[in-house]
Amino acid sequence: MNTFIIAKRVLSQLKGDKRFLILSIIAPLIIIYFLKLLFDTFPEFIDVTSYTIPISAFIVHFLSFILCAILLVQERTRGTLERMMIGGFSKMSIIGGYTLGYFGLATLQTITVLFETIWLFELDYDTKTIVLLFIVTWLLAIVSVMLGIFISTFAKHEGHVFPFIPLIILPSVFLTGLIVEPSGLPKWAEIIGNSLPLHYAVNIIHEIIKPEYDVSTTYADFGFLIAYIFGLLFLASLTLKETE
Repeated sequence: MNTFIIAKRVLSQLKGDKRFLILSIIAPLIIIYFLKLLFDTFPEFIDVTSYTIPISAFIVHFLSFILCAILLVQERTRGTLERMMIGGFSKMSIIGGYTLGYFGLATLQTITVLFETIWLFELDYDTKTIVLLFIVTWLLAIVSVMLGIFISTFAKHEGHVFPFIPLIILPSVFLTGLIVEPSGLPKWAEIIGNSLPLHYAVNIIHEIIKPEYDVSTTYADFGFLIAYIFGLLFLASLTLKETE
């Protein structure tokens, strides 16, 4: 019950903060449009379709992580989290409530980014493929929300969040298969890339955008994404008390 009370409060807060809500939706759409302008300059013999959906998923991943982490840090600086714990809310109910509250935002981001990408780049995917693309991008967004919640437990103000960008987000760009195959990297770099959630999302996307694909080959990667969600939820529950 406490989890749903907190989730309701988060939704009301998001609804009331129209500037944050607009930024969360408009910012990724603008970035996707700039991506389209960039890819339009490439020679015709370069096939950019294999990059569009993975990069779009990365944009959702990046923004969900940053925005969620900053918002949670603001809650801490205002003393909201402390009041919840004093009021008898458990750590798991607090984290679960914020997670449920951000599910809606992550879903909205995923839908808008995915469909803008398909529309702008004129991608011709069947309904089954689009549904699978939505599921994997949505799962990655939820992982990003959980990652933002976990990282926020180590930050005392918003500025403390930004050092995590080069530590977590930038390696995701270069080491996960978003740009180059991880197998071509040094072994240590491949290991780091394989430990990041974006790697498994990119694997799934690359598989299901093929003209012919077998969904069963992606089950393991889906499993890793789901494991990240619960793993980060558990870690956040362990570190929350230390920072309050």
